Amino acid sequence: MTVLATAGHVDHGKSSLVLALTGTDPDRWAEEKRRGMTIDLGFAHTVLPSGAVASFIDVPGHIRFLRNMLAGVGAIDGCILVVDAKEGWMPQTEEHFQILKLLGLSRGVVALTKVDLVDSQQVELRRKEIAAHTRTSFLENAPIVSLSVVSQIGLDDLRLELDQLVGNAVEKQNTQIKQRPRLWVDRSFSAKGAGTVVTGTLIGGSVKANDELTLARSNKTVRVREIQQHEKPVSELSSGHRCALNLVGLSHDEIFRGDVLVTAEQWRPTQLFDASLKIVPSLQHRVTRRGSYSIYVGSGEFDAKIRLIGTRELHADESGFVRIALQTAIPVLPGDRYILRESGRQETIGGGEVLDIHPVLRASRAKPDRSLDRLISERQWITAKELELLTGESREPIVGQWLTTPELLDATRKDLAIKLAKNSDSLEIAKLKPHEQAVLATLPDVVIEMGKARVKGSSSIIEHPYVGLFALGGVTPPDTKSLDRNVIRQLVQKGLLVEVDGIVFHISALELARKKVLEILQQHTQGFTVSQFREHLGITRKHAVPLLEALDRRAITKRSGDLRVGGARLVS
Repeated sequence: MTVLATAGHVDHGKSSLVLALTGTDPDRWAEEKRRGMTIDLGFAHTVLPSGAVASFIDVPGHIRFLRNMLAGVGAIDGCILVVDAKEGWMPQTEEHFQILKLLGLSRGVVALTKVDLVDSQQVELRRKEIAAHTRTSFLENAPIVSLSVVSQIGLDDLRLELDQLVGNAVEKQNTQIKQRPRLWVDRSFSAKGAGTVVTGTLIGGSVKANDELTLARSNKTVRVREIQQHEKPVSELSSGHRCALNLVGLSHDEIFRGDVLVTAEQWRPTQLFDASLKIVPSLQHRVTRRGSYSIYVGSGEFDAKIRLIGTRELHADESGFVRIALQTAIPVLPGDRYILRESGRQETIGGGEVLDIHPVLRASRAKPDRSLDRLISERQWITAKELELLTGESREPIVGQWLTTPELLDATRKDLAIKLAKNSDSLEIAKLKPHEQAVLATLPDVVIEMGKARVKGSSSIIEHPYVGLFALGGVTPPDTKSLDRNVIRQLVQKGLLVEVDGIVFHISALELARKKVLEILQQHTQGFTVSQFREHLGITRKHAVPLLEALDRRAITKRSGDLRVGGARLVS
């Protein structure tokens, strides 16, 4: 199915055209009937001559309802630009046309309506006018279909052109990763006997009945009770289709137009992103960071602050880059399109493409694009999972789960080799960064034992006989007076031995003592004394006191007056 939006000036016949094509009146509200104009979004669908289905989003033409129009064009495949043969190209025609260009559309049809009210000369004049306005745009070679919904002239021709457009329609952006669904909500209501229902266009993956989704704004989990497509229930819906979802887990007044339903672990919502920015040709003033702005993404409208990148100002028809800061986090990806409007002047400024959803460089140094190599280089080390969250694209890691540049990988290998040489006896792995640990595991002739790394063949202090001597002693270790204090000190530094007030224990003695503490606290739930600890372990006070102090330091036990109670890490 292909989703198409109508666009054009108010009262040029968009809704009447949708009604003529589908048999469904997209004007749903009594106020729309009274005024004779579209205020909110309307929805309809039809089966084309080939059997393909086209779904229509009818948008309001009046400038006062432009935010509703913007909510409807965030997930469309193509458009029908509607121009009245009597009035011709009007201001709102131009603004809608510029918005469609900024959204990156590549396909569309122009409908020249009400031709029954003008003569053939006027029709030809309007066709030339449309051709002039659409030159060098995605509609430059688009068919211009003359028609009248009153006399039915041209409707069959339009259906054939729509069939051609639907047949050539491309997949929506950001569908390269399977099962990464996202639905921007454009309506939310309560249906009698069903509860909360939302509508929107599903992109990025499929959704099945009973799937769990997350409302990005509140992080609330909902369950999909039922899916409807064109008013018929379906068990599964694939990407690119309009749908209605019956949700369990929240009421209709907890979810609004502009909200997004996603699978939470697949997305990283952001409040700050870098993007391209193309200024509309008709703008009469410069664009700077000063001003009150709103951006439109998907079906949402969000207050924004902007900072231009690489320049202080942009003018009409110029292109550049911008950093956009929002008050709320939204799930976007590189490749998503947005529209920028200035709230004070109530005018469309421009729009562009999201490039980096989590910039790490200051705006003064940023050079945003959609290159994975650029993103990896700026972050230096990044996991493959993190890259996928930030870009929607996957790449095989080069070491462990990590990606980096070839130069940095080589530098890290050399740095680790130097560290191993300086710590010839052993290098403590826990002190290395996670990506360094991954690289270490790839180095040749490196032996890893008991949390230490050393070059194969080199002598290691951890193999010293003292280690076994103290391990055998347990909670009653040997006296150190007759032992080499230099070796003892090195083993303590390596974390194999623990020294408290001149008494030295093997690290395993602390684990044995921890288990004994658990046993004692089962009998003495309010805490235990040093004497009770000593008696339970069958040791003297000489060893009991320093052993308890070692446990205190590690938060395994904690003093409470004359008693010891369990510490924060007793059961960790």
